[in-house]
Formats: sequence, structure tokens, C-alpha cells
Amino acid sequence: MDLARITSKGQTTIPKSIRERLGLHSGDVVQFSVEGERAIIRKVRPPRDDRDYLRGVDGTLDEWLSESDESAFRDL
Repeated sequence: MDLARITSKGQTTIPKSIRERLGLHSGDVVQFSVEGERAIIRKVRPPRDDRDYLRGVDGTLDEWLSESDESAFRDL
């Protein structure tokens, strides 16, 4: 059994043995779900039309929603 501590910001590190077993690498997207008292994590693979993948990455794109970014990249 692997253990990890949750920070005050709700963050944790996925233990190396779990990352290796799931084939997780930097930049990969994972999906969390809850079944009863269990939290389940799975690697999300990005096939062409995978709505789960798109929902997963959608929450990571907030940093690009600022007015300054919109202004800077409007003409690209």
C-alpha cells in the first residue's frame, strides 16, 4: 500500500510505484471518480473524439482566460 499526504491546497503526489504501474508521465491527464468510499484514478488517453479527455483538460485551461492573454494573442 502506498500513502501520500495532502497539502493545505488539496494537492498530493502520486507515488512513483502507482505512476509506473499506470504508465503516467509529466503532462498526462488523469480522471478522478468516486465509488462509495473509494477514489479512483485512471489515465485518460486522448483519442480523436474522447469527450472524457476533453472534459478532463478543460479544467486545466483557465490560465488562458485572462483579458491580457486575449489581448496579446487576439491577432494570431
